[in-house]
Amino acid sequence: MKNSLALTLAFSLLLTPLRAHDATAEMSAAANNFLSALTAEQKAKATFDFAGEERTNWHFIPRERKGLQIKEMTQEQRLLAHALLATGLSNGGYAKAVSIMSLEAVLAELEKAKPVNVRDPERYFVSIFGTPGGAEPWGWRVEGHHLSLNFTAAGDAAPSMTPSFFGTNPGEVRTGPRTGTRVLATEEELGRTLVKALTEEQRKEAVILAEAPKEIFDVPGRNDTTPQGLAQSKMTPEQTAMLMKIIKEYLFRCRPDVAAEDLAKIEKAGLGNLYFAWAGGFDRGQPHYYRVQGGHFVLEYDNTQNEANHVHSVWRDFDHDFGADLLGAHYKEGHPAKP
Repeated sequence: MKNSLALTLAFSLLLTPLRAHDATAEMSAAANNFLSALTAEQKAKATFDFAGEERTNWHFIPRERKGLQIKEMTQEQRLLAHALLATGLSNGGYAKAVSIMSLEAVLAELEKAKPVNVRDPERYFVSIFGTPGGAEPWGWRVEGHHLSLNFTAAGDAAPSMTPSFFGTNPGEVRTGPRTGTRVLATEEELGRTLVKALTEEQRKEAVILAEAPKEIFDVPGRNDTTPQGLAQSKMTPEQTAMLMKIIKEYLFRCRPDVAAEDLAKIEKAGLGNLYFAWAGGFDRGQPHYYRVQGGHFVLEYDNTQNEANHVHSVWRDFDHDFGADLLGAHYKEGHPAKP
C-alpha cells in the first residue's frame, strides 16, 4: 500500500512537461517539502554540509550509511521522500528504482539464513547536502543496496545527475509470484543486440576480455577514462543507432529534460569519440560485461555474480560527477567558496 501511494504521487508529478531550467527549482521545492515534515532529530540525520566528505561518499553495496532511512519515516514523510526521488528520474527510471528496492524482499526470501535487517526494501537512505534553493550549491542523494542516485545543483543551471547506479539481484526472479521479473532487462538486451550485430572482424576489437570481470571497473574511487573496444567510426549506421539506444537508455533513467541536455553534449563532442567494449559470453545466461565510453563519460553493465543473475550498471560523467563542472562555473561567476 505504501509503495502504491508513493508511485501514484510520483507519477502524477512526472506527467507534466518538464524543462531543463525548471529542474533545480522543482528539486529544491521537493527537498524543502521533505525537510519541513521532519522532526529535529530526523533532520539532523538527513542533512549534511555541502562541502563535507559525505557528499561524495557513494556506494551500492548493503553497507551502513548516513542519512535518514525510509524505515524511520512516517507515511507522510515517505511520500515526500518519493516525491523528491521522482524529480530526479524519468517515469521509467522511477519505476526501476522502486522495483530495485522491492527486490530486497525477494532476496530476503532467497537468503533466509541472513539477518532479517540486511535485506529490507525500506533500508534506503535520503540525504540532503547544503540548503536547497539557496544561493550556494546544494545536492541530494537516495542510496541503498543496488541504488545510488546523486544530484547536485548550482545556480539556475540544469543539475548534475551522476554518479547514477542501478543494480538488481536477482537479475531475473526465477521463483515465487514475481517469477520472470527482470528490472534491467532492457539494459542487458540492448548490449547483447549490438555485440551480436558486429562482424567477426569488429568483434576482435570490441571483445576486450574472453571472461567477463567480476565487477564494473568504475566503482567509487576509480575513474577509468582509457578508451577500450570498437570505435564508432568502424560501425555501420545501423550499429551506431544501436549504440545510441544504449546511451539513451542509461541517460533517460534520469529526468528527461536534463538527460536531453546531456545527450546533446555527447552529440556535440562527436560520435567518433565513442567506443563499445564487450567481455564474456554472447548468449543469455552466460556471464557478460559491456561498456560504452566517450571522452567525458562511461556507462558500464556487468552480470557475472550468482551464476550470471546479478546485475550492476552505472552511468558516470567525469566532468559532471557531483556537479564538478557546475561548481567551477558557479565560483568563476563570482560566488566564492565559503571557507
